[in-house]
Amino acid sequence: MEGLSVADANLVVYLHPSKSRNVSQAILRELGSRLFKFNETFGGVLLAYDVNILDKKAEILSSVHPYFAAQLKANLLLFSPKPDMLIEGKVMKLCQESIHVIVLGFSSAIITAENIRGELKYRSKDEEELFASKSHKRHVIKVGTMIRFFVKSFDDEILHITGSLMPAHTGSIRWLDRNLEEISEFDRSATKSRDRESLGDKTVDEGATPLSYNNHIKKSKKRRIAE
Repeated sequence: MEGLSVADANLVVYLHPSKSRNVSQAILRELGSRLFKFNETFGGVLLAYDVNILDKKAEILSSVHPYFAAQLKANLLLFSPKPDMLIEGKVMKLCQESIHVIVLGFSSAIITAENIRGELKYRSKDEEELFASKSHKRHVIKVGTMIRFFVKSFDDEILHITGSLMPAHTGSIRWLDRNLEEISEFDRSATKSRDRESLGDKTVDEGATPLSYNNHIKKSKKRRIAE
């Protein structure tokens, strides 16, 4: 999925003197408090981290209210969706006017009717609401479906995404992946068929001599028997 990235960072964490007894724990708590929040310094939403504390003996900073400064190296997993990126999420709610999605379990997204291509038509079947493709009967989007969609905008304050299903390669991930496999399998089958035809022609040409030779042997035996 696009929008996910891993970054290496050299960080300095400032801690209150009351946390000096257990610097490692204080650092982890500080980083933990930043999880699933957009951070301008990191340029995205922090999803996970792995840290290596360079100096557990933090030094006091000279100021009116002294703080400890701890240096560390961190490996960060970030989520930063941008316009025209393809991302994935689970449909949580669906109606004729919109599709509501949750991305990575924490970020909400909405795809309104004007951002859903005409091929996908809203239907209500057996009290179940869904969007079904007019061209492909098995391409269905309903509550619980994992979908792949385009990002139109991202509000980093409330972590809300506005999405789009206008491009043809968006929709149900299950159907898209199966459809791509079918296309690939069709291409492979066509290639194999052409190869077999080419190989078959070559086999016939190469096998013509031994086949004639066998017939010639059988005819020779018949002639000897007749004699």
